[in-house]
Amino acid sequence: MGPLGLKGNLVPPREGAGLVLFAHGSGSSRLSPRNRFVAEGLHAAGLGTLLFDLLREDEAADRNNVFDIPLLAQRLAAATDWVRTGTALRDRRIGYFGASTGAAAALVAETISPHPVAAIVSRGGRPDLAGAALGRVRAPTLLIVGGEDGPVIDLNRTAYGALACEKSMAVVPGAGHLFEEPGTLEQVVALARDWFVPRLSEGA
Repeated sequence: MGPLGLKGNLVPPREGAGLVLFAHGSGSSRLSPRNRFVAEGLHAAGLGTLLFDLLREDEAADRNNVFDIPLLAQRLAAATDWVRTGTALRDRRIGYFGASTGAAAALVAETISPHPVAAIVSRGGRPDLAGAALGRVRAPTLLIVGGEDGPVIDLNRTAYGALACEKSMAVVPGAGHLFEEPGTLEQVVALARDWFVPRLSEGA
C-alpha cells in the first residue's frame, strides 16, 4: 500500500459516504477476524474501510515496534496521506477505528496528520497510551469497553477525562477484552456505525 510497502485491503465507500481506517492492536494484523467483522458491518452501512498492517513483516518481528505508539501513529498518518493524495477517495471524510494499542495510535495520529479526521472509535482500547496527545485530539471520539474488562474500563475512564473533544464512552455489558461473548461484537458494530455514519456522510 503506497510508498511504505504495507499490505492492506481497501473497500471503497458508497457515493457520499466516508472511509474508516483501522488500526489493529498488538499481535494482530489486517486479517483480524474481529476487525473484519466490524468492517463488514460498516460496509453494510455504506462506509468504506482500509484494513492494513501498521508494520512490515520484518518490523513486526521486533516486539518493541508492536508497542511503539509514535511509530504506529506515524504509519496511520501516512496511510491517511496516501488515501488523500494517492487514491480517488481524496475528498471523502476519514474516520479511525482503533483496537487495543491501535486506539492510542489512532488518537495520536489524529493530532499529527495534516488531514482532518472526522471521527474516532476505540474498541477495547488503550487510549491512555496516547499520553499528552489526548488533550489535543479534535475529532469526536467514542470509547467502547467490555463490561467485564475491569482494568481497561478504569484506563478508559481516565483517558475519557483527559479528552477535550466531543466524546462518549460505552460499556458493553458482559463483554470481555476481545468481545468474544455472543452478541457483544454485534453491539460494537452498532455503536461504531451510529458514531461514524452521521459524521462521515456528506452534508452532515
